[in-house]
Amino acid sequence: MKISAKWQVTLGSELLDHLGVQPGDTVDVDLLPDNAIQIRAAPKGRISDVFGSLKQRGQRRLSITEIGEISADGWAGKR
Repeated sequence: MKISAKWQVTLGSELLDHLGVQPGDTVDVDLLPDNAIQIRAAPKGRISDVFGSLKQRGQRRLSITEIGEISADGWAGKR
């Protein structure tokens, strides 16, 4: 790969195919020791996919006010 005048590199189609990414997708890049990097496809999904993931059966939903009070108490060291 060659570095452009704008300090950019282009990943070839074989690498992108291997990652399983398409135009518009994102990749994560991690800096590793010895001047190495690791590139992987970023997880796909919507933020709304996590809604309800902490819900437990038999527990009622908390209101925004209750969540705020619990958070404030936690930061104050009361919980």
